[in-house]
Amino acid sequence: MVLSILRRPVLRRPVLRLALLMAAVVHVSAGAQPEPRPAHGLSTRTWTADNGDGTFTNPVFYDEFSDPDLIRVGDWFYLTGTTMHAMPGLPLLRSKDLVNWEFLGYAMDRLDAVPAYRLEDGKNIYGRGIWAPSLRWRDGTFYIFSNVNGRATQIYTATDPRGPWTHREMKRGLHDLSVLFDDDGKTWVVWGYQDMHLAQLNAELSDIVPGTDKVLFTKDAGMGEGAHFYKIGGRYYILSANYAGGFRMSAARADRVDGPYEVNPAVSKDENFGMAAGHRLRDAKDPSTILPPDRSAANADSLHQGGIVLTPAGEWWGFSMMDYNAVGRLLGLAPVTWKDGWPWFGLPGNLGRNPRTWVKPKTAEPQQSHAPFARSDDFSSTVLAPVWQWNHAPVDARWSLSERPGFLRLHALPAASFWEARNSLTQRAVGPMSTPTVALDLAGLKQGDVAGLGLLNFPYATLAVERSADGLALALFDQSSGRTLRAALPAGATRVWLRADCDFLAEQARFSWSSDGVAFAPIGAPFTMVFQLTTFQGVRYALFNYNRDGHDGGYADFDSIDVYQPYPRGRTRAIPYGQRIRLSQANRPGARADAMASPFLVVDRGLGRVALRAGARWLSVDADGGIILREGNAGEDDGAARDFQWIETPTGELALMSLATHRFLRVDPASGALRVDSPGPRPDGSDGVRWQWTVAPD
Repeated sequence: MVLSILRRPVLRRPVLRLALLMAAVVHVSAGAQPEPRPAHGLSTRTWTADNGDGTFTNPVFYDEFSDPDLIRVGDWFYLTGTTMHAMPGLPLLRSKDLVNWEFLGYAMDRLDAVPAYRLEDGKNIYGRGIWAPSLRWRDGTFYIFSNVNGRATQIYTATDPRGPWTHREMKRGLHDLSVLFDDDGKTWVVWGYQDMHLAQLNAELSDIVPGTDKVLFTKDAGMGEGAHFYKIGGRYYILSANYAGGFRMSAARADRVDGPYEVNPAVSKDENFGMAAGHRLRDAKDPSTILPPDRSAANADSLHQGGIVLTPAGEWWGFSMMDYNAVGRLLGLAPVTWKDGWPWFGLPGNLGRNPRTWVKPKTAEPQQSHAPFARSDDFSSTVLAPVWQWNHAPVDARWSLSERPGFLRLHALPAASFWEARNSLTQRAVGPMSTPTVALDLAGLKQGDVAGLGLLNFPYATLAVERSADGLALALFDQSSGRTLRAALPAGATRVWLRADCDFLAEQARFSWSSDGVAFAPIGAPFTMVFQLTTFQGVRYALFNYNRDGHDGGYADFDSIDVYQPYPRGRTRAIPYGQRIRLSQANRPGARADAMASPFLVVDRGLGRVALRAGARWLSVDADGGIILREGNAGEDDGAARDFQWIETPTGELALMSLATHRFLRVDPASGALRVDSPGPRPDGSDGVRWQWTVAPD
């Protein structure tokens, strides 16, 4: 991956590059139907994968949820993931359908062992902290085994997943571990990279049993890291994330826990839903040199790290994460097809690839669409909402929700910059687009204080209010250029609204401000957000207040944050059931195969599926994967040959997946032939899978 990045052209600051960005990145398609902003109050709509028609659209969450581990206990599924340097950490969520999740609590309150955890002595733990948890349950107790940089493996236990959680530390660190409670009472652990180690844990789970440590694979066997360890039907399975010319999920199986293991190099491969690799840094330590998107990278963002789970209804499902560019690493859900003893992600006829939209898992009773977090906040509660996490361990005496009820008060602590500022309160940015707007009372700011709204990333950007000897001023800072743009505030200003319009498909943020919360004025040039591994997180929205003069300062009172999301569901346009539409190639406007020349009536086949009828003829898949217009009556059932799953790509184009082959309809760019043989849309759009549709005039 590094070699491919180094070959890409470099964008240096300051450079006008908007035209290049527009050429390289496809935005939400024409005709998209955004949610309106609420006329009054705070925005409440937030991303949910549930389409409301019995289907879901990946990602499960459109905010970062990396290194996931998921189990089922009874009728409930439980989920946790990596939180790195954000505190509290190790969230616990539960669900009955794997699509709609409820937040239960955090297993870890804080990491506070050394100054770096607290942003003290010029040290930090960006890109470190707590990561790659293994979630398990046995005999009424939940266990989370997790890694902390420079420490031994941590264990958190609870009988109620809401807590309280008990914490202890093992005697050694086990990188990217996965634990298996075997049915004979023994406990096994797998860890490591590529070769992977296996060992038995002692009864106290404090260390491995002497003499049981064994290397399972050669370095070139095809396994990676991020193991998920299972016993299924008497056989042992290990799933892992691997990078071999692109991200993939490999699997291994054995009849005995200690092997020998047979390796399948890819049970999931190349699945990115058509999302192109976005902006990257040429040098991970230098925020000033940004590389443009690379749409030719076929599998740079592919799903790769995760595992599998069995539902009460007997269905197998897979979960895994993918690098979704600047918004972070997101969670995907996939149907699993067992074939020849392997758990393939995907559907028959297209194993290893999974549809972005598919039918929800079966449940005993319908589950309502809902999200685990409310993102807007008026700070009227006496405790922080669960969506919030501190950037590193907070100084509890220097923030408050009670000193001025209805406001979050942040007292300024000394810091050289936003990067070093303690008590920055963050939440994960949410895609595909979202706009945080912060209402800030300025009365408590003292000289040297810098308070406002930040996009915590590397590079980062902040829109703040500074108090100096000359008074109050707006200050927009862009770390990639190292420059600050300042503008005077109106005389006597005591309140300001700060806004960042964030488009995570274009990876552009545009800042603006207001003195009345109604009329907003833009400030500065667009800011480019990137995917990077310095923080090992996606962009986070941050509220902050620090004093750059080297001493404690005043206080900033945050009245509210509103997070508006114009596209909170996986479809940006409603399926046009009962309407006549025209289809054309998204990457070649006006181009269509002969069979697609006529307008089609969109017939509702249930579960987000359609049949397309032109007059008395139906668009159908023949035995060879070709497309024909077949005569038939409206009441006749031609089976799956007529039916297509209506799927949107991440950028809003239409992709039609045949239910007969589980492959996608496309126009061959070379021959112009219409085929149903694509495993899924390519990021560069070169395969003819993406369609635009318009309603045909009567």
